[in-house]
Amino acid sequence: MGSRKVSTDQQVSDWQGKRVTVAGLGVSGIPAARVLHGLGAVVTVVNDGDDERSRAQAAELEAEGIAVRLGDGATLPEGTELIVTTPGWRPDKPLFAAAAEAGVEVWGDVELAWRLRGPGAAPWLAVTGTNGKTTTVRMLASILEAAGLRTAAVGNIGVSLLDAVLDRETYGDLDVLAVELSSYQLHWAPSLRAHSAAVLNLAPDHLDWHGSMEAYAADKGRIYEGNTVACVYNAADKATEDLVREADVEEGCRAIGFTLATPGPSQLGVVEGILVDRAFVENRQKQAQELAEVADVNPPAPHNIANALAAAALARAYGVEPRAVRDGLRAFRPDPHRIELVEEIEGVVYVDDSKATNTHAAEASLAAYDPIVWIAGGLAKGATFDELVSRSAKRLRGVVLIGADRALIREALARHAPEVPVVDLDRADTGAMSAAVREAAGLARPGDTVLLAPACASMDMFANYNKRGEAFADAVRSLATTGRA
Repeated sequence: MGSRKVSTDQQVSDWQGKRVTVAGLGVSGIPAARVLHGLGAVVTVVNDGDDERSRAQAAELEAEGIAVRLGDGATLPEGTELIVTTPGWRPDKPLFAAAAEAGVEVWGDVELAWRLRGPGAAPWLAVTGTNGKTTTVRMLASILEAAGLRTAAVGNIGVSLLDAVLDRETYGDLDVLAVELSSYQLHWAPSLRAHSAAVLNLAPDHLDWHGSMEAYAADKGRIYEGNTVACVYNAADKATEDLVREADVEEGCRAIGFTLATPGPSQLGVVEGILVDRAFVENRQKQAQELAEVADVNPPAPHNIANALAAAALARAYGVEPRAVRDGLRAFRPDPHRIELVEEIEGVVYVDDSKATNTHAAEASLAAYDPIVWIAGGLAKGATFDELVSRSAKRLRGVVLIGADRALIREALARHAPEVPVVDLDRADTGAMSAAVREAAGLARPGDTVLLAPACASMDMFANYNKRGEAFADAVRSLATTGRA
């Protein structure tokens, strides 16, 4: 691939000859390097790894005139005026300490995209949170499309913001962007200013990267800085409202809550199975606007209804009519491995929520069903399970444990749900998921849900959560056709 063509309205002269170091190859580093090279910058990519894949990527970039240093991501290249980093590089890397000492700024690819927007660029409706980001952003894009707006779901969802901002041949002139942002991306995006933004929830995650829960929350809260119309928060999660209170926003920007209960003024919520808006109405003290029915949300699990309300709040902040909220939610289809119904076999429903890779996500998934045979386990990433188990114990018919850190869940079950039958599968081979499904089927009764919501990462047994979910679905379908997983 050649250097990316940059729109003529960009300030190319600002970059001509500027010495920029890009930290890291991969899905964001390589596009950033190409964009900067196309703007006339003198680009050097540094990368810790020096494996076969890195060498192949380096060869492509070097053929385009971009310098690459493999196996040395710690040393600041001489003359560096700016660092653009990939999101995964931790703030405590030696490269960034050297940059601070030299007075060199560090941006992420999101910051670069924000700075490269042309005149009249599409505003950003931004979403972050520990869980539910991708679903909410895709719901939001569906609502915006239903309103007849030209939009794209971009960012941490897997579509480069640099592409959305610069590649007009592919994306055209968009009206508005639905943007998913991770805490990593927000950490490196100091000048981002969204039209409106939402923090869906906050729970301990990625603390090894951020160093503390306080630092993690602070990076999430950056999404509210400079908002012009609405800061959307979760009324059931006080920490998200606290972030709104701490944010420095444009005058007139409003705090908008969402709740699964009856909403107060300046909130969206649920009344008798109807999603309603008491925020973007003429008289929010006395009026409520019907937006959609709970049945329009797919699937209508409690945490997914919360996602829908957050998406609706952002869309309404942008001026979208109520009918488009309903039509957009009806048109939305969730991504695989997110509370996905696989099969119903002999009265037992099998649900794949392999994306529930932490305790917060698993608790939301468990809250959607009752009674449950729960398949759980994997890499705990430092998590503890007592709170999850104690809150979910009454819903559990049985538990099947897999993965490297399953003992942590088993011990929490012994403390908080000693009466629940537990099958502990001491195996990590490719057939382990089939065995787990067979064991779960043996524990389940008609009317039960067998739920894969591991509360753990997958890399001890599978390449990623997608492969884990596929293994579960394959085992369930085998069970349906042959009676054996």
